[in-house]
Amino acid sequence: MSSVSDRMLTSDPVVEVENLVAHYGSHKVLDGVNLTVNAGEIHIIMGGSGSGKSTLLRHLLGLRRVTSGRIRLLGHELDGVHRSELQELRKQIGVSFQGGALLSSMTVGENVTLPLREHTRLDESTMAIMARMKLEVVNLGGFEHFMPAQLSGGMIKRAALARAIVMDPKLLFFDEPSAGLDPVVSAELDELILRLREAMHMSIVVVTHELESAFRIADRMTVLDCGKILISDTADKVRNSANSRVQDLLNRRPRVEELDADAYLARLTGE
Repeated sequence: MSSVSDRMLTSDPVVEVENLVAHYGSHKVLDGVNLTVNAGEIHIIMGGSGSGKSTLLRHLLGLRRVTSGRIRLLGHELDGVHRSELQELRKQIGVSFQGGALLSSMTVGENVTLPLREHTRLDESTMAIMARMKLEVVNLGGFEHFMPAQLSGGMIKRAALARAIVMDPKLLFFDEPSAGLDPVVSAELDELILRLREAMHMSIVVVTHELESAFRIADRMTVLDCGKILISDTADKVRNSANSRVQDLLNRRPRVEELDADAYLARLTGE
């Protein structure tokens, strides 16, 4: 497990979320979320299904507008930012999506090269070299001519990671890196994330529900439940939290709710 005390992390935050409220229609999904991610750390966002962690990630990526509150990435306000400014900011941010999101009609090398082709004016040979370099970093050297359909699940995750880091981002978002992987491949990917942070000096935000992976790589963790933050602290303090709901999540204990008969009837009748 990584530890903040093991390294000197800079104090400048790369992610700042203040009193974030978000809705889907009339349903409040995030309710007053406050979050800070410091430069150089691996920060885990976790919670059960429906906790709001995926919604929080979409807001951090600027894919949805907030109902209220503010978000700053790398010192830039997201709310009201001009589209061209947002595009420039995104050049400093890498995203590795849950399913990899590789384009099936392109080779692995072409997928990794895509951000360079979209955002730079580098010549083809330079882009190809940079793509091969990043594939080497994620232990996929020599696979640039393979098609995504020829890769295993773990290899797809690593290829997606190579694409996410090809422009040397300052901030990397990783959505469910261990989802669908066997324990050995999952552990290898965790080690790769740790090595990337040390080698590239980037800040990494990981959204996951995989507890073993989360505690293996986390400097700090934020636990969400029903759109609210239960705790945001070091991995050790989260593990030893006195909050019963946190312990329910960590120990996979089901949440038992008392049924309010009047509220249940109102839901059924649509009143």
